Amino acid sequence: MDEYRVKKIENAEDICVSVPGSKSITNRALLLAAMSNGVCEIEDLIFCDDSIAMIECLKELGFEICVDEEEHRVSVRGENGRIPNRESTINVRSAGTTARFMTAFLAVVGGNYTLNSSEQMKKRPMKDFLDVLEEQGVEITYLEEEGHFPFKMASEGLSNIDLSIDTTTSTQYASALLMAGAISGIKLQLTGKRIRGSFIKITLHMIHQFGIQFQGEEDFDETATYRIEKQEFSKEQYKVEPDMSSACYFYAMAVILGVKTRVNRIHLDSMQGDIKFIYLLERLGAKMYDTPEGLEVNATELDGYDGIDIDMSDFSDQALTMAVVAAFAKSKTTIRNIGHARKQESDRVQAMANELRKIGCNVEIIEHDGQTDVEITPGELNGGMIETYEDHRVAMSFALIGLVVDDVIIKDPSCTKKTFEKYFNILDKITG
Repeated sequence: MDEYRVKKIENAEDICVSVPGSKSITNRALLLAAMSNGVCEIEDLIFCDDSIAMIECLKELGFEICVDEEEHRVSVRGENGRIPNRESTINVRSAGTTARFMTAFLAVVGGNYTLNSSEQMKKRPMKDFLDVLEEQGVEITYLEEEGHFPFKMASEGLSNIDLSIDTTTSTQYASALLMAGAISGIKLQLTGKRIRGSFIKITLHMIHQFGIQFQGEEDFDETATYRIEKQEFSKEQYKVEPDMSSACYFYAMAVILGVKTRVNRIHLDSMQGDIKFIYLLERLGAKMYDTPEGLEVNATELDGYDGIDIDMSDFSDQALTMAVVAAFAKSKTTIRNIGHARKQESDRVQAMANELRKIGCNVEIIEHDGQTDVEITPGELNGGMIETYEDHRVAMSFALIGLVVDDVIIKDPSCTKKTFEKYFNILDKITG
């Protein structure tokens, strides 16, 4: 299917859905299981392009993996910090987590590897991280553009690593090294604007869940330093949380449609940073209730809502969702500090502006002090053909427009396979 025409909802009803497991948690769990000592069974994980990329990379490296897609279960036999095939070729596809996590893992353990990727991933910069690894003695030979995939890596292995990572552009580098730290021993100083970033918090929470001991200290919000001694660890079972990022599209429907949404098994104690999106909806006037079945957002008493001013630097995956919610507000919304979103699957800042203007909003992109803000002023909304830029989050967020506005068509809806292959199937059930 090359296009998806969103069906406008005339009489909105309450929504109750289930979403797949978190991609971010799934890929961390897969890598940590491979690093551990013994078999780990991972439950409720998501099978999507990104997690399949991680599984296939681990298989190419010689790890014993048993997959049960129907039961959303995978067992991984960890090799206690070793890689069975130390001369391998892997393909990270378009998976940002797989790309960063695998690069760090291979460099720390050592061996000779060729790392390939999709054309989309070739456009995403890796130079800052690869420069850091080269300073540690890892040999990098670029096969195409310098600082990008594909490349060859030769490493004798790293031990007792002592280095600093700037979190401003990406926290995935820091997460990759924190996970690999149990193999090598590491002292890692984090600098930049996101030393307490939500994805770093997920990583720290998960290495603790897997039994990895570490120490951390912060210095006046400017740096954070973590020390991890080389150690063995094991985990027999791990259960993946439902994906909060996927849930947010359905929670956004609550305020857009004036209904109640419940996403099963999502709760306020989620470790995922996108839980902050729920509090934005509360600011708009929605109410939330954490029930035993799952978190509910109730907007049935909401009679429209004003725009807000919000810093989304730490949960920018929902900037596009918030932008669509802003299109239906009574006044201007300002989304601040999302410059790093320009270097994700697409330039999400420009994509946001292009497609919002197409449907009738006035959008201004403001660059200042190395950061990017976006101001969105609602207008009279109209339908249109939404370009998705091979980006799953553009497709899923802008589909929400068509629930209220006629003639919204999403190009290349299959790009949602990256994290949520059945998104449009669920949308079909909601729209009837």
